[in-house]
Amino acid sequence: MILKNAQYTFHEELDTIYGKEEVDSFFYLLIDSFYNTSRFELAVNPEIAIDDSDELYNALESLKKEKPIQYILGETEFFGLPFKVNKHVLIPRPETEELVEWVIIKQHEIKSKHLKILDIGTGSGCIAISLAKNIPDTKVYALDVSKDALLVAKQNAELNEVNIEFIEADILSQSLDNWPSFPCKFDIIVSNPPYIRDVEKQHMKPNVLQNEPHLALFVQDKNPLLFYEAIIKFANKHLKKNGSLFFEINEFLGNDMIQLLKNNHFDDIQLKQDMFKKDRMIKGVLIND
Repeated sequence: MILKNAQYTFHEELDTIYGKEEVDSFFYLLIDSFYNTSRFELAVNPEIAIDDSDELYNALESLKKEKPIQYILGETEFFGLPFKVNKHVLIPRPETEELVEWVIIKQHEIKSKHLKILDIGTGSGCIAISLAKNIPDTKVYALDVSKDALLVAKQNAELNEVNIEFIEADILSQSLDNWPSFPCKFDIIVSNPPYIRDVEKQHMKPNVLQNEPHLALFVQDKNPLLFYEAIIKFANKHLKKNGSLFFEINEFLGNDMIQLLKNNHFDDIQLKQDMFKKDRMIKGVLIND
């Protein structure tokens, strides 16, 4: 099978779904991963052939069903680091990279050392691992309710050579307050919890709805701040005085989040827009002990 012929087939089958440029991007990612052949090599030698095309055409069938390329490859990149991903974890997104960058910048401003950081709803571990790699002398904890997600996160911690303490627990459970693994207090708590309301599903792309874990995405319309309320309640007990709480949030609920933090002993509240000019992140500082 000549790879250029396979590329033509990809365009015939997929251009109407994704567009020509994105199909090319998919194709080059796949041949690099499957056959260690780069885009440049294929351009220089368009007659490159492969003996076994099954893997490539299986990927084509998955793309026709709008399965995300990250799940097909089993990997992605986040904050310049490699991460394994599968159906049990969300695909890390650029907006979440902005959240990580914000935490790092704020930490550098206060110049604290030997921090204790907790990532709630860690999924693939992308937030916790990126923070551990970029903030020296920090002890990072990562919590998730999903055993399958934690297996992926542990693999990613090993892949990126960071030491993180993983905790399987439900942030909505009252018994979490007595969890023995927690240090006395955290300096920073960060979370990207489920925040997409059911009513917003109609505006989402099929590749997300049909493939990514709904457990990590959606909340009921009647209580869209359910996870934020639970995390803030937890933070009031487990965050140090003057400690920081960072969230990724629903773009439509910024004002609600400001009020929620104000009502629960947080000050220095900052709402931050992402690269798309959407209210996507918020932080607050705990003012009581």
